[in-house]
Amino acid sequence: MTTSYVMNTYKTLPLAFERGEGVWVFDKNGQKYLDALSGIAVCGLGHAHPAVTAAIVKQAGLILHNSNLYEIPSQLALAELLSKATGLKQSFFCNSGAEANETAFKLMRLFGHKKGISEPKIVVMDNAFHGRTLATLSASGNKKYQQGFEPLMPGFVRVPYNDIASLEKLADTDKNIVAVFVEPIQGEAGIIVPAVDYLPRLRALCDRNQWLLVLDEIQTGMGRTGNLFAFQGAKIMPDMFTTAKGLANGIPIGACVIGEQLMDLFKPGLHGSTFGGNHLSCAAGLATLKEITDQKLWENAGRMGQRLKEGLERQLCKHPQIKEIRGRGLMLGIELDRPCRDILMIALKKGILFNVTNDTVLRLLPPLIIQEAEIDLIIKTLPELIDEFYATV
Repeated sequence: MTTSYVMNTYKTLPLAFERGEGVWVFDKNGQKYLDALSGIAVCGLGHAHPAVTAAIVKQAGLILHNSNLYEIPSQLALAELLSKATGLKQSFFCNSGAEANETAFKLMRLFGHKKGISEPKIVVMDNAFHGRTLATLSASGNKKYQQGFEPLMPGFVRVPYNDIASLEKLADTDKNIVAVFVEPIQGEAGIIVPAVDYLPRLRALCDRNQWLLVLDEIQTGMGRTGNLFAFQGAKIMPDMFTTAKGLANGIPIGACVIGEQLMDLFKPGLHGSTFGGNHLSCAAGLATLKEITDQKLWENAGRMGQRLKEGLERQLCKHPQIKEIRGRGLMLGIELDRPCRDILMIALKKGILFNVTNDTVLRLLPPLIIQEAEIDLIIKTLPELIDEFYATV
């Protein structure tokens, strides 16, 4: 229940959960719900995962926080595992995806100044979403989120997503560009999947122009799209990427991960975070990343995602209200022909959780551990939900 003591920033549904178990969550009456949202791509291992729970409990009994003025063994171990899993070199840990992106912006600007560019520019995309801080809001491409917070932060150049030609034109006309910052799949925009050659062509374009290629993998990372990170599926290497959401299965953490050419830019005092990378968050992150990599859960995400997409395509192919079903792995969007937030209350009655993004897109982000029986339940339930929704409008 919402109260006047909490700021009015969310359209909260009238339901609270008391516990979770795997892909299921339970309310105070014991009613269970299939969690096909994972806390918006956060709980990739589901709820109350034994390895993560044990790591949190153990660390809570030892030490939670003592700042980055001292070594934090779990932080060092998590950074090493991220490096070995991705091929990049170093990580900075913070508390959220927005903070990770802020870190990336500072590094991109430092890179530009090192090249002698006094006012470096970063290319960002139409309809992108990178966070709610002033800088990440300025880099995002949705005017609805920006309205009322102007003046926005300068230094961003916007082009259409999935459009290499527009970037090639910029290369010829603007010599202050230092980086391209892009989501491998646009999540908040409605699960917009680019052409399969988009990231490789971006990589080649950045190489030709000596730009950085920086990826926002906050929603696409941690196994969600069928690889540990989406850039690995595209068979490219970014100069830097950001991750958060699924990195610690619900404990707040974010990371900016860099390649070798950026390693000398930050010096002590240039950047920091009081809580970032503390003992608790990194212990949870380490347990989460170990479980995902040891079990290769991205493979299950790829298989289950394909089963989900193909099953929904079969069930919904005769629904004229469905404009498109799109996605990769366990990151799926179903676009309807009208705004559809009211469908969420119907979904609660049917015992399933997802959300609506970009007003018209049902967004499904199930846990990476989901199995065929739960996938088939989603395939059965979604068409019923959609039929019931359209019967009321």
